[in-house]
Amino acid sequence: MAIRLEKSGDQHRINLEKGGGARSGEIMINLDWSDKSGRGKVVDLDLGCFYELRDGRKSLIDGLQFSHGRGGNRHQVTRQGCYDQAPYIWHQGDDRGDGASSGETIFVNPQGVNEIRRMTIYTFIFEGAAKWSETNAVVRVKVPGQEDVIVEMGEQASNKRMCVIAELYFGGDDSITVKKCVTFHDRHSECDGPYGWGFKYQSGSKD
Repeated sequence: MAIRLEKSGDQHRINLEKGGGARSGEIMINLDWSDKSGRGKVVDLDLGCFYELRDGRKSLIDGLQFSHGRGGNRHQVTRQGCYDQAPYIWHQGDDRGDGASSGETIFVNPQGVNEIRRMTIYTFIFEGAAKWSETNAVVRVKVPGQEDVIVEMGEQASNKRMCVIAELYFGGDDSITVKKCVTFHDRHSECDGPYGWGFKYQSGSKD
């Protein structure tokens, strides 16, 4: 069973105190995709997030940010995040999409959820598909003991290479509200303003 957010703006509130197991497991934000063009293309999508903590600290995490040796395992504080201490968010790593299907996962430590204020979840086409409709991209928010919350890209025709998929709001009361967005942008800086992050950007690469 799963909760599917069908339309932009749809929301679902998760209470971590219900269902059992949420505090002892891992909260996962997973992006899966595959090539549905039928042309055997290598599709490389990147999963990332903006995050803000309750003490005002904020940053972003994706494969571009922790490339060139700037990442690390979940126990270290690096550009890849950290699971054991603030920000309590850790990106598992970059998947270059060299198989028939691929995926990337961001882990959130349930012991730290009340230290987090919000997350904006996004993905961007690094190479491969020219259209989102060729990717079969699906985001799942997985909380132990509860139904998955699913946001599907659907048949999107946008030629913009970045998509804000969902926002997560942390209530500070052991709750997470997942909101479907699916808005398209040309680059990180163009999705910054509409979601109120206020970062400065420069071009970068993963290689």
